[in-house]
Amino acid sequence: MIDSEVLLTFSGRDAPGITAALTSSLAAHDAQLRDLEQVVVHGQLLLGFVVAFRGVAEQDAALVELCAQAAKLGLALAHAPLPATVLPAPGAAERTRYALTLIARSLSPQQLHTVSQLLADHGANIERIHRLSERGLACVEIAASLPLSSEGPLKRALLAAASADGFDVALQKEDLLRRSKRLVAMDMDSTLIRIEVIDELARAHGVGDAVSAITRRAMLGEMDYDQSLRERVALLAGLDARVLDQIASTLPLTEGAERMVRVLKRLGYRTAIISGGFSVAARALQARLGIDRAWSNELEIENGKLTGRVVGAIVNAARKEELLVEFARDEGVPLDQVIAIGDGANDLLMLQRAGHGIAFHAKPKLREAAHTAISAGGLDSMLYLLGIPERDIEALSRE
Repeated sequence: MIDSEVLLTFSGRDAPGITAALTSSLAAHDAQLRDLEQVVVHGQLLLGFVVAFRGVAEQDAALVELCAQAAKLGLALAHAPLPATVLPAPGAAERTRYALTLIARSLSPQQLHTVSQLLADHGANIERIHRLSERGLACVEIAASLPLSSEGPLKRALLAAASADGFDVALQKEDLLRRSKRLVAMDMDSTLIRIEVIDELARAHGVGDAVSAITRRAMLGEMDYDQSLRERVALLAGLDARVLDQIASTLPLTEGAERMVRVLKRLGYRTAIISGGFSVAARALQARLGIDRAWSNELEIENGKLTGRVVGAIVNAARKEELLVEFARDEGVPLDQVIAIGDGANDLLMLQRAGHGIAFHAKPKLREAAHTAISAGGLDSMLYLLGIPERDIEALSRE
């Protein structure tokens, strides 16, 4: 006859051989192992077993031996019987497992309190907290279960709190799709690079203020993206094409961009630039970072100078979405295994169509519409969303 389950918790300084010694004692007393968990925090071990013994006498004998073994190993042992498992009541809300990733330059107790309180307020139960960052507490992953109906309200509450308190947070269902993404499509201007190429060209041609005025009108909704791009490009007529080449050769990368792409490539991801910017810059960036595909607008050049016209269809929001679908189809990858990253309104459809859309240092409207927003860190922060710890990121980025 199997007795009730017992929780054994060992704590103390970690050392090699502890688990082997304790499981040897459990095996000697024919314990039934039901569950276990081990965590080491700065050299301090917390090791738990849920076991059942064949009768009270066998349990008592095992506990005497385990207490002696723990003392020999310099550990403290706490043990307590566990109540019988209570099945959910009929009609109770089904709970789903989620991974919550919390990112900041340095996470504070207040930020952790804010997130944990929101989880509690929405009926979530924290099952595990795991640090992904190595140098300081910059990222933790929280495993939690909550009713599926709470996902939307919790996401909105987390986004509002993150915006107010300067941290990033992502809530994803903890399933195989989260860790099996295969394609990453990225915007270029203000995403992969820190500048807007058209603004640099305009300043070089002496029409910076005029181009900025058109951009402001477009942002106010006074003209659509296609019209605003054509009007801005028209102001570049006569600019020496060598200026475009010069700017393309010295593009300032966004923090973490190079490391992100290097790690993704080492892990076998296929990558693409899908940009409303210009092809000379996109091709230069593609070659520099080893990106697989690149789509963007083609500026017409005649006699070594810009004509002020765009060749072919403009890469606007709808076209970006189409190109994302084309990229996934060409690679034979379902859209739910695709990540899209962007910062502007013309990235909205692309981000929503991807399996996971990431708004990077974006305006509130895009942050709210995307699956996840990154505002506190660099582009390589997105690697944490895949559950990759920093030690692995460092190792892969060096190879």
